[in-house]
Amino acid sequence: MAQVTVTIDGKAYRMACEEGQEDHLTDLANRFDRYVGHLKGQFGEIGDLRITVMAGIMVMDEISELSRRVTELEAELETLRSNRDTVAAATARTEESLAEVLGEVTSRIRGITDKLNGRAPAELN
Repeated sequence: MAQVTVTIDGKAYRMACEEGQEDHLTDLANRFDRYVGHLKGQFGEIGDLRITVMAGIMVMDEISELSRRVTELEAELETLRSNRDTVAAATARTEESLAEVLGEVTSRIRGITDKLNGRAPAELN
């Protein structure tokens, strides 16, 4: 298990993490430290515990908003997939109908061509 020392609000904390996750843990700690610094700038020295709790609540609020947004985007994606499947099925039906009509038109054109050339339809085979 790897260990990293992070600094939050000017205080160093030694933390354990999985191998290879050191940079990620350091980044998370730096981001949390920015929350703490922002709150200290707004409210001044109101106590480490209170600042930490407020920063935690801010982070949870952000996570909540992101979770809500992800849920919305997943629903939108599902709607788009459903619409895509509906359009694809309709397109396939249209193509089948078009192929049938083209086959019928081709047959009629052959019949007309045969009549113009003086051949009976039986002579075609």
